[in-house]
Amino acid sequence: MEDRRDLERVLWRSRRGMLELDILLVDFARSRYPHLADSQRSAYQDLLHVDDWVLLDWLRGRVVPEPRFAEIVATIAAFNADC
Repeated sequence: MEDRRDLERVLWRSRRGMLELDILLVDFARSRYPHLADSQRSAYQDLLHVDDWVLLDWLRGRVVPEPRFAEIVATIAAFNADC
């Protein structure tokens, strides 16, 4: 039950109001978030507090992400490259 609520909160927070980010984040969260390790889940949740434009630049590879977000950004980017 708690896992379901956690996923619902993450899905809600993944909707950013910027179509490009919505596309990158919502499908990732729906498909992969439940299967992430706890450390990656925590990193993803923290990532959702990053400014939209910064996050978009990281996910598009325009700017190198902060080291604490490098792994989760790479995971999201790889997921979206496979889609």
